[in-house]
Amino acid sequence: MAPVTVKCLVWDLDDTLWQGTLLEDGEVGLPDEVRKAVIELDSRGILHSIASRNDHEHAWARLEALGLAEYFVLPEIGWGAKSEAVRRIADRLGFALTTIAFVDDRPAERAEVAFHLPEVRCYPAEQVLALPELPEFTPATSTVDSRRRRQMYQAGFRREAERAAAPGPDEEFLRTLDLRMRIGRATGDELSRVEELTLRTSQMNATGVHYPDAVLRDLITDHGHEVLVVTLTDRFGPHGAVGVLLLERHPGLWHLKLLATSCRVVAYGAGATLLNWLADSAARAGVHLVADFRATERNRMMEIAYRFAGFEEDPCPCATGLEPASALVGLQRLHLAPGPRAVSTTMSLEAPDLGAPDPGAPEQGTGAL
Repeated sequence: MAPVTVKCLVWDLDDTLWQGTLLEDGEVGLPDEVRKAVIELDSRGILHSIASRNDHEHAWARLEALGLAEYFVLPEIGWGAKSEAVRRIADRLGFALTTIAFVDDRPAERAEVAFHLPEVRCYPAEQVLALPELPEFTPATSTVDSRRRRQMYQAGFRREAERAAAPGPDEEFLRTLDLRMRIGRATGDELSRVEELTLRTSQMNATGVHYPDAVLRDLITDHGHEVLVVTLTDRFGPHGAVGVLLLERHPGLWHLKLLATSCRVVAYGAGATLLNWLADSAARAGVHLVADFRATERNRMMEIAYRFAGFEEDPCPCATGLEPASALVGLQRLHLAPGPRAVSTTMSLEAPDLGAPDPGAPEQGTGAL
């Protein structure tokens, strides 16, 4: 089994990222090979952070002078336990500890982190240059979104700060963001973004199922299926691909086999906007909606989103022709009768007309699940 991919590498500074001890030596050096390793991992969508015993102002000024400060998010530079610093970084990012790595030159610091956070993978400083060659630092896919993941997270932190400072109701702040959602039929070039979403998203994946690239490529040429990619932008910049829907058409019925959305955009109402658009599209087409849902340890939020949108466990005759739900252990079939939905007041929406055929689709496809 392939190792869990690292999402964030947390660095010590002295004698790890740079050569020397800042408070003792005054000047420290950054080997070119280390700089290249930082930039290479960043290009793969792996975030960098810091857990260092140092004076924050002094250390950050040195990172800026070295031209590396922009590559680090949520730095924890101070005098507390490094395990607590690593935990705070993971919590703020919303990452599982199994996706966090820590590198430090001191065995005692690695042992302290490993004792309190056994899920975190720890590496000695002398292994830094070899990290890009390790499988856990080599994501299965490389997409436009993964290559700019750091910039998207940094923009997200700026949004959070502005949101926290904004007076008045949340809805008023959301209107100031100029949120724009685009829903489009997936193309071959976008499939790696879709596959990555099903791999990375667990809290907002309705079934927990991962759809491989080959299966998705069959489905986008199948006239009976819709593979839809959702992107979001605002005045701070792009959020990237934030959702994927897999829809199968039947007479009088649309079967939503997969809905996965990024946890990063839940607070902006993206999930509700997406489900309301789909329900409204179904109502205009005069069809019922049936959605697959399978509870996992992490996707309770997705179940709430479905229920809030009006989906119920209703054994409607419209679903009698579907593949039995028992094909996937724990699968539920949730039903929604046709009915118009209100338009979002906080974001604009660009989307295809699902009641009309895809002009780029072939007459007859072969994809199937």
